[in-house]
Amino acid sequence: MAHTPARTATPSDVDSLVSVFTSAFLHDPVWGAAAFPDEGRRAEQAAVMWRVYAASAVRYPWTLVTPGVEAAAVWIPPDGTELTAEEAAGLEGRLAAATDPATARAIMAVGERFEEARPTEPFFCLTILGTHADHRGKGLGMGLVAEGLRRIDELGAPAYLESTNPANLGCYESVGFGVRDEIVLAGGQVVTTMWRPPRRLG
Repeated sequence: MAHTPARTATPSDVDSLVSVFTSAFLHDPVWGAAAFPDEGRRAEQAAVMWRVYAASAVRYPWTLVTPGVEAAAVWIPPDGTELTAEEAAGLEGRLAAATDPATARAIMAVGERFEEARPTEPFFCLTILGTHADHRGKGLGMGLVAEGLRRIDELGAPAYLESTNPANLGCYESVGFGVRDEIVLAGGQVVTTMWRPPRRLG
């Protein structure tokens, strides 16, 4: 895998992160039409959700981006949380205002299923990986994953993720993740959880 230059995202990158995530997941099996069925407003509505997650992620030095934020990988450290308590409490209301209460509840239910399935032991969680549609096919996303795993390996820690797109499983397996379980959502979509045991360098 070719080396991908990476840097740590900062609060000034939030708008770019929202653009990347909105573009990357616009047609995702879980976060595309299944979550946001209004095709005409999908990007606008999804951006509301991605902004909350992007703004929260930059609290930690584990959100890696390419120099121009063409791609991003959000890792939540073992002692971290994906959202603050305040952000989590307000997310459903934000989504309801952007969509409708039923759609917002369905989206929140997906996140709740993810939380229920996560391992109890400490791990680094790859919660979001996305490449802007204009830059797909260059290996940027997986390059960021490889860089994140290199840093995680220095700590001898395990890693975990939920893959919402079956097409990506082989990519994750190529960097050491193995299938752990499956989450079947209310709409029938299958999310694959994957685990990578700790590795120590040298």
